[in-house]
Amino acid sequence: MEYFVAQGSVVRSIWSKADVVLFIFAGSAAEFALNKAVDWLYFTGRLPADPLARLFSTVEYARQIVFAERAGAERAIDTIAAIHGAVEAKRGMAIPDWAYRDVLYMLISYSIQAFEVLERRMTEAEKAEVFDVFCRVGQRMGISGLPNSFAEWQVAREQHLNEHLAHSNFTADLYTQYRRHLGPVRYRLLLEAQRLVAPAQVRQLLQLGQRSWLRPVLPVYRRLQHLAFSRWLRASLLPTAYKAQILALDGEPGVRLAA
Repeated sequence: MEYFVAQGSVVRSIWSKADVVLFIFAGSAAEFALNKAVDWLYFTGRLPADPLARLFSTVEYARQIVFAERAGAERAIDTIAAIHGAVEAKRGMAIPDWAYRDVLYMLISYSIQAFEVLERRMTEAEKAEVFDVFCRVGQRMGISGLPNSFAEWQVAREQHLNEHLAHSNFTADLYTQYRRHLGPVRYRLLLEAQRLVAPAQVRQLLQLGQRSWLRPVLPVYRRLQHLAFSRWLRASLLPTAYKAQILALDGEPGVRLAA
């Protein structure tokens, strides 16, 4: 059977770890709030109404692509394109290609950064592998202007960060919604995770700083993350309504992990 992402790929390792996935979307939540095209997320109303529901919808599609056989992954990508096409038709205008590229670049960037923060340093070949997977997603969606290599992507990523981010009323409102839906303790954890994975441009615009009390805890986390106590502690910090969905992110879809 042919898979969209090869078995044994580091991309599968990244997206089969609940903590890494949560850090990916912590970073994305910060950058989404600053993106100059964030008004598109407000047009449907889904993101501000329930950021966590939107998170898990996005996670579901991403994991379908990463773990499905090729035909299934391509159907998932086509569904994503169709959903965006319907939103464009309803609004009567097209989402700019640079905004589509921004989202792909976030997935590449935070997949790498979250894995390196929580697990280990990645090789250049592994980083290029992450780039290749999400670049193929973009190609399937028909997004123009995609870079041809990881090196080209690094240049494009910096350009996008410098040109497509701004603090706006949308930014302030989204962070209000994050706090309301997460509660004060989980909201603080979100900010700490963002300090660890967000690039300098994002941290500066959000006035996050870069000192995080999570950083000295990470070596302990790496040693204890597979213990039952560690899993219990993580579960106790999760929103009750989404606890099962978050815990299900550990392992490939359909694989039942031992308790």
